[in-house]
Amino acid sequence: MATQIIYKTVNQFIEEYPAFTTGGIRSLIFNEQSNGLSQSGAIVRIGRKVLIDEAKFFGWVQAQNKAA
Repeated sequence: MATQIIYKTVNQFIEEYPAFTTGGIRSLIFNEQSNGLSQSGAIVRIGRKVLIDEAKFFGWVQAQNKAA
């Protein structure tokens, strides 16, 4: 069985997960090259639209926890 990929915009993401703020997520996206988020594949761009792959994002969050 294939895993379903769920993409959300920044606003949709913060509505569903209020622990994250708009500024916090946008900062992570802005610094994605230095914080490893781009290597995780969690951020997808289609033109100017930025989408977050939920599963990959939370995988990256857990990896940050293990690194600390």
